[in-house]
Amino acid sequence: MTSDTYSPPGSTAPEYPPHALEPSAVSDDKTGPSPASSSAPDAITFEQIRERAYELWERNHRPEGFEIEFWLLAERELRKERERRKAPDGGASEPPSQ
Repeated sequence: MTSDTYSPPGSTAPEYPPHALEPSAVSDDKTGPSPASSSAPDAITFEQIRERAYELWERNHRPEGFEIEFWLLAERELRKERERRKAPDGGASEPPSQ
């Protein structure tokens, strides 16, 4: 029996389950999928999340069976980075020291 997450030796990318690769898996709202479009220029794209998830997976020594966790963590990190960039004070949470 083979696993949906098996990566053959020499593989460079984790095999995400088919449902994890669907654009609807990227959306966290309850209204349905929210594909990146030209109406939201700063929207996080599927490709950005995929790349970040892969980086996280590699940094954690490529464990098997954690594709969804890395995907969600990547999405969360990218959203936090966007929020910090949008903050009027540049995302500084602490007042400057004197």
